[in-house]
Formats: sequence, C-alpha cells, structure tokens
Amino acid sequence: MTIMNFTKTILKNLFSKPATTKYPFVKKEYPEGTRGKVEIDIDSCIFCGICSRKCPPNVIEVNREKKEWKIDPFGCISCSACVYACPKKCLFMNQEYTAPAPQKTTNTFTKGE
Repeated sequence: MTIMNFTKTILKNLFSKPATTKYPFVKKEYPEGTRGKVEIDIDSCIFCGICSRKCPPNVIEVNREKKEWKIDPFGCISCSACVYACPKKCLFMNQEYTAPAPQKTTNTFTKGE
C-alpha cells in the first residue's frame, strides 16, 4: 500500500509546476503594502528633522545647514515611523528590500540648489 502512495506522490510532483521561482532570472513581485526600504524625494524635503526624532533605531541623520539627509539602510527596521511623521510627505517605503552588501554603508542625499 505504501508503494502506491509513494508512486502517486512521485507522479504528482513530476507533472506539477515547481513550488519555487528561478530567483536570479525571475524577480519576486511583492504584494501591495509591503514595507521595504525608505526612499526620499530630496527636492521636497525641508530638513526639519522630525523623521530622525521618530526613528526608533536612530538610523536617520538630518543636517539642516548642509541640506543633507543620511540613512543607514542596514539598521532600518522598516517600521514606517519616519514616513508617517514627515510633514511634507517626501519619505516613502519602497517595495524592495535593501540588497545585501559586503560592508555596511550609509546612503547620503544632498539637496542641490
């Protein structure tokens, strides 16, 4: 009886679609509302610093004098607290996650006038 069940399982798996995707060639599509990495529209930022104060892991730095906005993407926990706190709505959550890297980096955005 167990040989018949085993054969049935083999035939079912042989003729069905694979459960996995071919990752490097087929990119994963994330569902709507996925919180990935933080992105900024630097041209509409007023450098008020509310996003850095609301950030739980303190990975955002705002420098008003230099008109500079920095984030450590590997320290970000994707909680969206900075996005909800931004008064100009210049921050948003991208649906992609931070790509792996051999070393930690800090993304710096500077407003050009």
